[in-house]
Amino acid sequence: MLHPPNLSISDNMQLVLSAAACLGIVGVIARVYLPTSKSGFPLPPSPPKAWGLRGHFLPPRSPFLTVAGWVEEYGPLITIRSRFENIVIVGGYKAAVDIMENQGKSLADRPRMVAAGEIFSGSVSLAFLPFGERFRSMRRALHTHLQPKAAGAYEPLQMSHVKNTVLDILDDPDNFQNHVQTYGAMTIMKVAYGRNTPTLATDPEVIELNELVKMAGAFVRPGAYLVDTIPWLKYLPWYGRDLKLGFERSMKFNMTHLNRVKAQMSNENIGPSFTKCMLESGDLTEVETAALAATFFGAGSNTTAVAICTVLMAAACFPEEQATVQAELDEVIGRHRAPTFADLESLPRLHAFISEASRWRPVAANGLAHRANKDVIWENYCIPAGTTVIGNHWAISRDPEVYPEPHAFKPQRWIDDQGRLRDDLKFFVYGFGRRVCPGQHVANRSVFINSLLILWAFRLTLDPTKPLDDMAYMNGEMFKRPCAIEFETRIPETDLRRIMQNYPEVAGETSTLG
Repeated sequence: MLHPPNLSISDNMQLVLSAAACLGIVGVIARVYLPTSKSGFPLPPSPPKAWGLRGHFLPPRSPFLTVAGWVEEYGPLITIRSRFENIVIVGGYKAAVDIMENQGKSLADRPRMVAAGEIFSGSVSLAFLPFGERFRSMRRALHTHLQPKAAGAYEPLQMSHVKNTVLDILDDPDNFQNHVQTYGAMTIMKVAYGRNTPTLATDPEVIELNELVKMAGAFVRPGAYLVDTIPWLKYLPWYGRDLKLGFERSMKFNMTHLNRVKAQMSNENIGPSFTKCMLESGDLTEVETAALAATFFGAGSNTTAVAICTVLMAAACFPEEQATVQAELDEVIGRHRAPTFADLESLPRLHAFISEASRWRPVAANGLAHRANKDVIWENYCIPAGTTVIGNHWAISRDPEVYPEPHAFKPQRWIDDQGRLRDDLKFFVYGFGRRVCPGQHVANRSVFINSLLILWAFRLTLDPTKPLDDMAYMNGEMFKRPCAIEFETRIPETDLRRIMQNYPEVAGETSTLG
C-alpha cells in the first residue's frame, strides 16, 4: 500500500514559494503584455468563460460566427483574451466608423507578428509591417500606381482578359472558379511584372505563389507559433525552421521576378509594369520592390477571384435578384452588343447587387489586426495604447441598425427612392483607415467588369445535385469548390462567341503605369 510522502515544514514552504514564484512570473508577463490606460475608462466588456491562460476559445472554422454571437450579446465593442493579450473586437457599424475610420491614425499600426512578419517575411511585407517610414514609403509607391486615376488605365487590360473568362466558361463551365482565378492571376501578373502567364494549372510560378500564400495564412493564424508570445525564441537557431525555409522560398520567388524584369529593361520593347517603374524610380530598395510586387500579386489575384466568385455564387443562390439585374442589363445594353466600362455609371442595380454580395459573404470575414498607438476612447470605454484591435467584417455586416434583416440578401437596400445608388451607405470591403487596401480601385473594376459580362452572357443556377457551402470562401477555402453552378447562355452560343471574339482588345499594352 502506497502512503503519501511526509512533508516537512521546509518542504511545504518550498511548495508555497514555488507557487508564489509562478504567480509572480504570470503577473510580470501580464504587466508586460496587457496594456493599461490612465484614462479611468474601462476596457469594453468581455465574454465569460475564458479558458485559463489560453483565453477565449474560437473555433478554427468560422470563428466569426462565435464573435458575432458575443457582439450581439455584449455590444458592438468587446474584449477577448488570447493567452496574455487583450484583443478588442469592433463588431458594430457606428463603432467601426467612429474608431477604425475617424480615429484611423491611432490604429495605423500592426501588432508585432514575429512568425509571419519577421521570420517568414523578413520584415519587408507591407501586410505585416508596423507603421513607420518603411511602411509609408512602400504604401506611397503602391498608391501612386493604384489610385483611382491610375486604376482607369488598366481597364483595357481587364477587358481583354474578361472576354477569355467568358469563352473559358463556354468551353468548360464546371471549372468556372479556375477560370476566374486565371483572370485574377493573369491580370495582376501583367500589372506587377509586365508578363503574360498561361493558366493556373500549368504555370509553376503561379503555383509556387499560391503555396506561399497558403503558408502565410497558416503562419499568421493566432496562436500558431509560440514566438509571437515569446519573441526571443526567434534567436534560437533550431526554432522555426519551417518559417525560415518559407522565407528562403519567398525571397527566391520575389527576386527571380525582379531580376527577370531587370534583365529585360535593356530591351526597349518591354512593356510597362509596376516593378519596372519602381526600378527606374529608385524610390525603394530592390528587396522592398520585389516584396511589394509579390504582395501586390499574391493578395490581388486571390482576393479578386474570391470577390468575383462570391458575386457569381450569389447570383445562382438568389435567382430573382439575378433576374432584376439582368432586366436592367437588357434595358440599358440589350443583347446585341457586349457591355464595357463605358456602361459603369448606368447600372445602379448591378452595383447594388455587387455591394450586397460583398456584405452577404465578406471576403475577409474575420478582419485584420490593427494596433492602437495611443489610447482610443469610445463612449465610456478605453482601448489602451498597445492593444490589438480587429474590425470583424462579419459582425459589422450583420448590424441590424444599418442593414435591416441582415441575414437576408437584399440588393435593394443599396438603392434610394429615386433608383440611384445610395451615397450614405457603405461596407468596409477593403479594410479601414490608413490600412485600407491600396489596390481597391483596380479590384473594384475587375469585380465590376467580370460580374457585368458574365451576368450579361449567362443565366446562372445552382446544380441541385451538388453540395453548397456558401461560407467556404470566408474560411479561406479558395482552392476547393464551394458550389456547382450551371451556366445557360442568354443569347445563342454562336452569337456570343462572335461577340466575344470581337470584344475590345488591349491596344498594345496597358497605356500607363505611373
